[in-house]
Amino acid sequence: MHHPQILVMLCLCLGTALVLGYITHRLRLSPLLGYLIAGVLLGPNTPGLEANLKMATDMAHIGVILLMFGVGLHFNLRDLWAVRRTAVPGAVGQILVATVAGAVVMVLGGWTWGAGLVIGVAVSVASTVVLIRVLTDNNVLESSQGHIAIGWLIVEDLFTVLVLVVLPALAPAIHGEQIAPLDIGWSLLMAIAKIVALSIIVLWGGRRLIPYILTEVARTRTQELFTLTILVLALAVATGSAVIFGVSMELGAFLAGMVVGQSKVSHQAGVDALPMRDAFAVLFFVSVGMLLKPQVLMAHPFLFVGLLGVILVAKPLAALGIVWALGHSVRTALTVSVALAQIGEFSFILAELAKEHKLLNEDGLSLLVACAICSIALNPLVFRLVGPLEASLRRRPRLWALLNRRAEARAKRGVVKPLVDETTPPNGRAIIVGYGPVGRTAAGILKEFGVQPVVVDLNIDTVNTLLEAGELAVFGDATRRDILSAAGTEQASYLLVTVPDIETRTVVILAASELNPQLKVFVRARYLEERAWLEEIGATGACFEEAEAAIGLSTLLLHEMGASDERIEKEQQRIRRQGAFRAELPANE
Repeated sequence: MHHPQILVMLCLCLGTALVLGYITHRLRLSPLLGYLIAGVLLGPNTPGLEANLKMATDMAHIGVILLMFGVGLHFNLRDLWAVRRTAVPGAVGQILVATVAGAVVMVLGGWTWGAGLVIGVAVSVASTVVLIRVLTDNNVLESSQGHIAIGWLIVEDLFTVLVLVVLPALAPAIHGEQIAPLDIGWSLLMAIAKIVALSIIVLWGGRRLIPYILTEVARTRTQELFTLTILVLALAVATGSAVIFGVSMELGAFLAGMVVGQSKVSHQAGVDALPMRDAFAVLFFVSVGMLLKPQVLMAHPFLFVGLLGVILVAKPLAALGIVWALGHSVRTALTVSVALAQIGEFSFILAELAKEHKLLNEDGLSLLVACAICSIALNPLVFRLVGPLEASLRRRPRLWALLNRRAEARAKRGVVKPLVDETTPPNGRAIIVGYGPVGRTAAGILKEFGVQPVVVDLNIDTVNTLLEAGELAVFGDATRRDILSAAGTEQASYLLVTVPDIETRTVVILAASELNPQLKVFVRARYLEERAWLEEIGATGACFEEAEAAIGLSTLLLHEMGASDERIEKEQQRIRRQGAFRAELPANE
């Protein structure tokens, strides 16, 4: 049978990945786990069907390039700058702890320090895909905890990019070759010079040329041409980086993504690049899974358990201690530390490069794959324990107060002006918990009607910006009664809770109602199924995102079908009655 081998390979890899990815998704685990297991089943080290490893690996390189392009596309220095005081020292500290711990485990297992350092750096870096999926599934991606975790991950990604560039220059010295320090320094200097030259050409020159190319192609209104342009730019810059400058293709793809991300067509570029990236990235994870040798785990059980301990215990404990020491709440520390307790795509990219330079053998790569499979499988399950653990700590007031003492001290240091004016405005005061897009809009409306908004937020930079603008704001965890009291909840007429996390909303509402039983509480919620619970805990009114989306779509549809304004208004009221509630208030109100 003379079938094209590439088609057979694609059918086997993508088909098996589809089935196992679907199964793991239904089990509420990351699909990455399914893709890795698919690779294990199709690899040469397990019985049954066997895909072409070399061909899959070659195709996977495209996935790596597009993966790095996607990271650059969504990389935003402003996002990193907003959480820099936590993300930068936190990521650096955790990387040092994990790298040293991983290297020690490998050396104790009889491996060289070179291999140990490579493995240590590899286990220090978390997976972007897994992190975002876990944060999204638990409704904390847009919270302050989510922002810190994302900023932390960006620092890790940048560190990995730097390691990918300097590793080839350091490889001979790590091997123990007799190289003069001057030669090592010269090699590093040349590597850094190449990075700087490439960055200037791509970021400075590309910022003028690439947006122009994309804009001209976009004017053709031909979708396939625009998609093809994105693919060509990513591959061309990545390949040119390796051929002309001798640096990694990953760095070139990352820089190309950064340039495209700053253009006016960045959103459409992201939409077009995403399907290509996901399809080829699946092959990358499958090809990595194919490298797993089950017999290696039996030959090195100590190393496997030790490295898994670094990922699941040492990394999160280091992150927990750093976040807490920097003055954040227990919830933030738990969320960030557990979300980062896994490894993924960058770990494999680094390990593959180390293997090319003979710093790591196939057994080391196989151990890394096994640790990734276990950590990706366990991470969503462990993350579900954050809520119960926090609730357990809250039931111990003394311990809870002790753990949050540094966060309260940081709040007092961060707020340099009086928290609130004790005088109550004629039309009352409203406490707004969370100052995202919803909170900002609500604050503007309240001021128009003479109601004084007081913002409570865990983003110290947001609070300081409001204070400098003359607004009233309090930095702190709104689930704490003393923070709500500092915001003036006892004198307030309204409480607006805009945070997406239902557990946080619940604690805030209950704490505020205890301080001021007459408080009218209005809540932003996502799902209609939360209605009964919000009514039970005393919310005056709630607006559900599901219902508002239904109203918007129904209005558009009715307008299109020529319905009268009266009919449209009746439908809106009907949907809103089903999808929102407002408690009946006394007639004199």
